[in-house]
Amino acid sequence: MILALMSDINAIVFPTWLKDEAFGFGPISVKWYGLAYLVGIFGAYYYASRIAARKDVWLSGQVTRLPELIPNKVMLQDLMFYCLLGIIIGGRLGYILFYSTSTIWTDPVEIFKIWTGGMSFHGGFLGVCAGVYYMHWRHKLGLMRIADLTAIGAPIGLGLVRLTNFINQELYGRVTDVPWAFIFKTAPDSQPRHPSQLYESFLEGLVIWLILRILCTKFKALTRPGVCAGTFIMLYGIFRFSVEFVREPDNIPQFEPLTRGMVYSLPMIFVGLAIIIWAARRTPVSPKYPVAPK
Repeated sequence: MILALMSDINAIVFPTWLKDEAFGFGPISVKWYGLAYLVGIFGAYYYASRIAARKDVWLSGQVTRLPELIPNKVMLQDLMFYCLLGIIIGGRLGYILFYSTSTIWTDPVEIFKIWTGGMSFHGGFLGVCAGVYYMHWRHKLGLMRIADLTAIGAPIGLGLVRLTNFINQELYGRVTDVPWAFIFKTAPDSQPRHPSQLYESFLEGLVIWLILRILCTKFKALTRPGVCAGTFIMLYGIFRFSVEFVREPDNIPQFEPLTRGMVYSLPMIFVGLAIIIWAARRTPVSPKYPVAPK
């Protein structure tokens, strides 16, 4: 059997064959975690470039205001690079500042050891925001235009990284008696726990991607720059806040009665909603395509 069922405690023992290492070559070890980041960022680029190449999603069929430039593949490749930098640098610094501040004083060298683990979504999100703003400034693209194209592909990487959290048996849930509970070997008490990583992978990955896909293809959301970005920000905040009820909090002081994850996600809900309302009230824009180099 793939999964060993423990009927006496009504839980699933985490399978022994599922390792954090995808494959290795001698001393070189390739982790699922690293592959998730790479596949996620390239998948987001590929998906955004396919959407950008479609004509129908940029035409609203309504009265429009001044046209806004649609990024070409070269611009999106630049965006992919700066978003990757933002994820790595922002994610690591965010983890240190939000969850392990004492490291700055006790072992500052540890800050640079990203291979040891410790990444924060909220820090990575701020890093990506910095990358989006730089792209806006460098290529003279509409800020919300580039933010939308970043948002529609982001759930791909989010879903994959949450799956690797499950494989690594980290960020697991609270103790529970639900029949699909897992016993994670990394948990200190060997008690059945919520597979909260799978909940997050489903909600933050598949569900958000599907909603944004429908908004783009059925409701022409990309003709109102900011709607997709705001929707992503709001939905992530809602889903992360919700899953925090069953996710085991980090072993650090929390903001009782809320967890740190809840507190960091609440502003995203309100900011995302504000962006959606602002963008939806504006007149749609018409598309402007880059001039091909001669």
